[in-house]
Amino acid sequence: MNLLKAIRVEKTSPAPVICLSGSGGKTTALFQLARQLLAWHEMVIVTATSHLGIWQTSLADHHIIASASEVDISVKGVVLVTGKVEGNRTKPVSQETLYWLHAKSKSEKTPLLIEADGSRQKPLKAPAAHEPPIPEFTDIVIHVTGLRSLGFPLHEDQVFRAEIFSQLTGLEFGGPVMPQSIQAFLKHPQGGLKNIPSQAKRVALLNQADTPELLSISGGMALDLLNDFDAVIVGSLQQDNLHLIERTAGIILAAGTSSRYGQPKQLLDWKGKSFIRHVAETALHAGLEPVVVVTGFHHAEIEAHLQDLPVILARNLEYQQGQSTSVKTGITALPPNTGAAVFLLADQPQIPVEVIRALVESHTSERHSVIVPLVLEERRANPVLFDRVTFSDLLQLTGDVGGRAIFDKHRVSFLPWHDDILIFDVDKPEDYERLKKLE
Repeated sequence: MNLLKAIRVEKTSPAPVICLSGSGGKTTALFQLARQLLAWHEMVIVTATSHLGIWQTSLADHHIIASASEVDISVKGVVLVTGKVEGNRTKPVSQETLYWLHAKSKSEKTPLLIEADGSRQKPLKAPAAHEPPIPEFTDIVIHVTGLRSLGFPLHEDQVFRAEIFSQLTGLEFGGPVMPQSIQAFLKHPQGGLKNIPSQAKRVALLNQADTPELLSISGGMALDLLNDFDAVIVGSLQQDNLHLIERTAGIILAAGTSSRYGQPKQLLDWKGKSFIRHVAETALHAGLEPVVVVTGFHHAEIEAHLQDLPVILARNLEYQQGQSTSVKTGITALPPNTGAAVFLLADQPQIPVEVIRALVESHTSERHSVIVPLVLEERRANPVLFDRVTFSDLLQLTGDVGGRAIFDKHRVSFLPWHDDILIFDVDKPEDYERLKKLE
C-alpha cells in the first residue's frame, strides 16, 4: 500500500497537517505523500521547520523562498516554501510564515506537509534540546526510523547525536544497535515521542526494511510500539512496500436473553469453563487488544466469570432492542486508535484461535473492509473482522440486525476455511449436547 493509505487519509478526509520527524527517509516520505495527495488536491504545500539540502528542492514543482510572513502562492502542484538559501541548504521558515501557511491551508482546504527534523541523511537521529520543532496544530506526526543501522556500532556515522541516543536508551557508545534499542528510543518521551502534540495521531514508520529478515524484525518491533503509537508502518519507501500495523480489537456479543434456549447460554459449561470464559480467553490468546465483552441480560453473573481477565466490560442497557445495540455498545467502547475489530459470539466457545489470527493476518496484508470466513467454499461463518472504515456505518444500525446489514456498503473478502466447526452454534438444548461431544 502507499504511504497515504497507510496513514489512513482518505479522499473525503479534511486536508491534513502532517509533520515528519526522525531520520532514515523523512524527505522521501514527505514528497511521496505530497505526490499522492496531489491526486485529490490542486496544490499541496510543503515546508520545513528544519534545514533542507538544496538538492531536495528539485523534488517539488515549485520552490518559493519566503522573505516575509505572507507568501505569494499563485501556482499549482507541489509547492515547497522555505527560508532563504545559505550555501548548500535552505533555512527553516519563520514562525510567522509557518502560521500564515497553516491559515492558508485551512482556508483553501489544502494539505500542509512539514519536515521538522534534520538528520544529515543518517538512519537514526536523537533530538537535541530544541528539537524537533513540531507545530501544535499538527494533525498527524510520522516519526521515521531507518533500520539500516541495525547491527552497526553506535557511532556518529550511523546515528546523528549518538551520545544523546546512548543516554536515552542505555546503549553503550560503540555497542551494536539492536531492535530493543530502537524501540526504547522511539518510546522515550525525549526520543521518538518528543514534542508530539497531544491531539495529533502518532505514527511510527520503520523504513528501510527492504529484506524479508528486516521486514520480520520490524513486524515484531511494531507490536511493542503500539503501546505508544496509534499505528506502525513497516517496510521500504524505496520499494513502495509498506504494511500498516494497528491494534485489532475483539468484541464479544454476550448481551442476549437466550430466549430460544430458555436459560443464559453465556453461562453454560464446556470443558469446565463457561461459554463466555472460553470465548474471552480465545480472543486474548489470539492477540486481540482490547477485548470488549458486551453484556446485558444477566450481566452480573456473566461479568463474574470474567473478573480476573484483562477485558473491558461494556454493559448494553438497551439489549432488548436487538443486536444492533450491542454492536454499537462494543464499537463505542473501543479506543480511538483501534484499526479493526473481530466480532465473536458468546455461544461459540469452540472457535479456534487460528481462525482469528488468520483474519488479522489477512487484514494486515490486504486491508479489506470486511473479512468473513467461508466454510467449505459455500457457507459464511463467524467470527467476522470489520475494518475501522466500517465503524461509522455500524453505529447507524438499528433493530435486531448485526454487521451483515452493511455488507452491501463495503468490500467483503472471504477467508477460505475447511473446518465446519465455525458454523456450529448453540440455539437449542440438543445443540448443546452435540457440542459437549466435541470435548
